[in-house]
Amino acid sequence: MLLKVQMDTTASNEAIKQGKLLQLMESAMQELKPEAAYFTVDNGCRTAFIFFDLADTTLMPKISQPFFMEIGAKIHYLPVMNPEDLRKGLSAIMP
Repeated sequence: MLLKVQMDTTASNEAIKQGKLLQLMESAMQELKPEAAYFTVDNGCRTAFIFFDLADTTLMPKISQPFFMEIGAKIHYLPVMNPEDLRKGLSAIMP
């Protein structure tokens, strides 16, 4: 799964001043145990791209809520495949 966390500038500025943004991200990394995580600017907003294995979709509210509450984030989930998943998926459709 790709989790895109697009942070509200005002809320994330305040979280940085209070030392909460780093704590929030470290907590998310511990919980999600991502395969990869990248931080950048997208559409003028601080943005995190976090790739992790989402075994149970019922966890989405629990994962999202801290980002909503602490930094007013916009959250996007996008299913993604690694090369092994792609091979498996393509082999299922090949004659």
